[in-house]
Amino acid sequence: MFGAPTAHPDPPGAALRAARRICDAVRAAGEVDVGVGVACGPVWAGQVGTASRLEYTVIGDPVNEAARLTELAKDDTGRAVASEAVVRAAGGEAAHWRPAAEVELRGRGEPTRTWVRRVDRA
Repeated sequence: MFGAPTAHPDPPGAALRAARRICDAVRAAGEVDVGVGVACGPVWAGQVGTASRLEYTVIGDPVNEAARLTELAKDDTGRAVASEAVVRAAGGEAAHWRPAAEVELRGRGEPTRTWVRRVDRA
């Protein structure tokens, strides 16, 4: 999550860059496989729990959307899937992503246009 608890100049771009770097690092390590979903929007962020077990967390529709996109990412070659909203908001970072399918994510009333990470073929 980017933009809380302190402001960030480009949360969408930072999130997409982080997704690409995580996928690259995991692939280079060769130990695990991962899927990364990226979404953006307003969330509630803060401490929840009890005095003995306090956790910082975020709650909101973008969190649920990212979780659904993560499931799709596990089946994608680049292992990262983002919503069109986050790619459009990210400016220059969009060059590292390409349009993909429009999907109906569980729990959402409208289809979500997805973008996937561009993967260089070596």
